[in-house]
Amino acid sequence: MNKLKILFTLLAISLLSNCTNNIEKAELDGLWIGKIYMQNKEMPFKMLIEEKGDSTVKATVINGAEKIVLDEITRHGDSLHIPMNVFDISLDVAIKNNTLAGIYTKHYKEGYELPITFVKGNDRFLIDKADAKPASFDGKWEVEFIEPEEKDTSKAVGIFKQNGHQVTGTFLTPLGDYRYLAGVADGNQLKLSTFDGNHAFLFEAEMQNDGTLKGDFYSGKDWHESWTAFRNDAASLPDPDSLTYLKKGYDRIYFEFPNLEGEMVKFPNDSYKDKVVILQIFGSWCPNCMDETKFLTKWYENNKDRGVEIIGLAYETKDNFEYAKSRVERMIKKWDVGYNFVIAGTDDKEAASQTLPMLNRVISFPTMIIIDKNGEVAKIHTGFNGPGTGAYYDKFVEDFNKTMDKLLN
Repeated sequence: MNKLKILFTLLAISLLSNCTNNIEKAELDGLWIGKIYMQNKEMPFKMLIEEKGDSTVKATVINGAEKIVLDEITRHGDSLHIPMNVFDISLDVAIKNNTLAGIYTKHYKEGYELPITFVKGNDRFLIDKADAKPASFDGKWEVEFIEPEEKDTSKAVGIFKQNGHQVTGTFLTPLGDYRYLAGVADGNQLKLSTFDGNHAFLFEAEMQNDGTLKGDFYSGKDWHESWTAFRNDAASLPDPDSLTYLKKGYDRIYFEFPNLEGEMVKFPNDSYKDKVVILQIFGSWCPNCMDETKFLTKWYENNKDRGVEIIGLAYETKDNFEYAKSRVERMIKKWDVGYNFVIAGTDDKEAASQTLPMLNRVISFPTMIIIDKNGEVAKIHTGFNGPGTGAYYDKFVEDFNKTMDKLLN
């Protein structure tokens, strides 16, 4: 028995030694192209990996202008565990022959695992027709997404910027934007992708003879829509301040939810008397909500002495208070959020609507409700056009500041 233990010990030492050598040979430092294998497609994204002198590893996901820093990576032998910031999601990869291979896991969804690989490189998409001038996809497009079996359609606005073969942009929808997309124009083909931890999006399209686009949208493990588009500089969406509203017979917002200490918080209450209050309907699992949270965090830090409060109403992925609390607390710590939160429910929109019965419904995470000093609803803003939308984000910030200045002055 002792001899057997010794043999196992020697074998383990040998394996660990080999693992260490693999890491050294792999030269982690540099740009890698990751590929998530989903729906018989390869969803590519770019990641910069940096190995520090103290043997710690940092990674940065690059989606066009967006850079997502991942600084909680742990290494065990030849394996890396990469938590995706505030999301309950990780990449777990092993190093072998100068490649990384492993699993992309959404821990909050049972059985949600997808294969992932990395190879050294700088090109998100390979271009087949690199010597030929590509079609121009630059500009604004009126878009229609079509669900499987044409059960439903939805409108969007596509905004793309093209420099030679390189294309960046996003889609705006009534519920929010598809964040930072990056890709290529390859002949008459458009290929775009983004990976922010929770979203793994792949868009493909072909320009038709009449200049319109026909393509497909793949999201994660199983969501697929087809889409069409035509150029339209006047393309627009419904006013986001008109989609969510108070039902007839209601003139106030009220609720009672537990805060992060488990104490029930009633709203309204005297602590918010004569103050402007922003209610943020959100979830820590939602990248668009995180864009809004970062905006509100900075704005609140600069304006909290003006008689304004923000309450985040968290709708999380599990109907479990301790789990929801832990996700929100992680978000608060990560983004250094200075306003208060309550646990309001789950991310099911129908269930969320029942928690706020005075609203016509909860259409989108996020949704922002602005309440004036008299306790009356001044505005309800559905969705969020984040910084990836460029001028649309700038317009939101301008309008938001005008509204708040009017209510606070």
